[in-house]
Amino acid sequence: MIDRTGLAEFLRSRREALQPEDVGLPRGQRRRTNGLRREEVASLCHMSADYYSRLERERGPQPSQRMLASIAQGLHMSLDERDHLFRLAGHNPPARGTSNEHISPGLLRVLDRLDDTPAEISSELGETLRQSPMGVALTGDTTRYTGPARSAGYRWFTDPASRRIYAPEEHPFLTRMYAAGLRELVTLRGPESRAAHLADLLLARSEEFRRVWGDHEIGIRPHEVKHFVHPEVGALELNCQRLVDPGQAHHLMVYTAVPGTESHEKLQVLSVIGAQTLH
Repeated sequence: MIDRTGLAEFLRSRREALQPEDVGLPRGQRRRTNGLRREEVASLCHMSADYYSRLERERGPQPSQRMLASIAQGLHMSLDERDHLFRLAGHNPPARGTSNEHISPGLLRVLDRLDDTPAEISSELGETLRQSPMGVALTGDTTRYTGPARSAGYRWFTDPASRRIYAPEEHPFLTRMYAAGLRELVTLRGPESRAAHLADLLLARSEEFRRVWGDHEIGIRPHEVKHFVHPEVGALELNCQRLVDPGQAHHLMVYTAVPGTESHEKLQVLSVIGAQTLH
């Protein structure tokens, strides 16, 4: 049963505890509100300001689990706080574990400060959970996919268009890397895991995947330097730094170019393109 008073008070306390800079928003002038405004929270949670306001006023329908997950992420809640939110709203919390998509507040805070750098947070299956604006400018919005296609490895073997962003000379290596990485995950997570289900789908759909899967390669790690081919700025040579959240099996990947290089100059152009796209 929903605890409307407890839910409203908890949401209000979390909203007032956050400052705009905590969630990547500009502070602006004439700010009188303690913490975030309701409309700012609603935007972060991808819902209407009216819907969110009604929750804080102990009104409206019982929020769905999907809506609660969005609120927990938008308010940068920890897993304990997220679980508490679900219980206040009358739902059982989602299971914790490697398939959990709730990004830790610490990882989100890092990403929120990377507006001028291509960056993304992904799951261990290569599912993009969040991108910086420059990340979208570099690779497109990879959070839009649904079903198995959310996995970059799945798209690699089933959607030829997904390869265009990478230099052709990288393709053979990436083919081996995706297959080897999935094989390690299947062994690690077990035959009933999402990784095993993904492997079964690829074995049924891709002759290329069946061939490299049969090689039983493991231990193929991503190159630190990646070569992209962007449709507007052309070839890019970018270093990829990876930060791992082991508790959530999430990866934050940040792409940078060596200052003074042609790729660094092209990233500056890409930042303008990204800003235009946002507006």
